[in-house]
Amino acid sequence: MSTKIRCAWCEKDDLYRDYHDNEWGNPVYDDDKLFEFLVLETFQAGLSWYTILKKRDNFRKAFDQFDYRKVAQYKDKEIETLMQDAGIIRNGLKIKATISNAVAFVKVQEEFGSFSKYIWEFTGGKPIENNIKKMSDVPATTPLSDEISKDLKKRGFKFVGSTVIYAHMQATGMVNDHVEDCWKRN
Repeated sequence: MSTKIRCAWCEKDDLYRDYHDNEWGNPVYDDDKLFEFLVLETFQAGLSWYTILKKRDNFRKAFDQFDYRKVAQYKDKEIETLMQDAGIIRNGLKIKATISNAVAFVKVQEEFGSFSKYIWEFTGGKPIENNIKKMSDVPATTPLSDEISKDLKKRGFKFVGSTVIYAHMQATGMVNDHVEDCWKRN
C-alpha cells in the first residue's frame, strides 16, 4: 500500500484529507462554486477552516444551496431564520455580508458576463504556480490578493480582506500552494 504525501495542514483527519485531495487548489471556473467558496471564506474569517468544512452541508442548506440569485433577495425574515440556525456560524455581520456579496456578485456577472471571467482576469485565466517547499513558505496575503480585495471592496463586497481573498485563491486554484512533495502538486 502506497502512502500519499500531502500538504501537512490536511493530515488532521479524513474530512481534511478528502477536501485536500479532491478540491483544494483545483481550478474553479464555475460561478456557483466560486460563490460557495466566497461564502465559506467569509464565514471562516477569524475561525478555522476545519470548523467551516464541518458545517459546510449546514451552510449549503441554510443558504439555498449557495444560490446567489436567491441569497441576493434575502430580507429580514431570512436573516432572522439564519440567526437561529445552530448549524451555521450565527454572526449577523457575516450573514448580512453574504447577502450584500450576493448582490455584488450578480452585478459583477452583469458587467463581465460571469464572476469567473472577472476573478480569473487577475491571473490571466490560469493558476499561479508557487514553489512552496514547506508550509511555512505559504503567505497569508500577496500583492495580488491585496489588489483583488481592494477591487472587490470597491464593488461593494464585504469581509473580503486580503487574507480571506488569498484563502479563496488557494481554495479555487487561482494559486497552486501545494508543497513540492505533495502528490497534488502537479
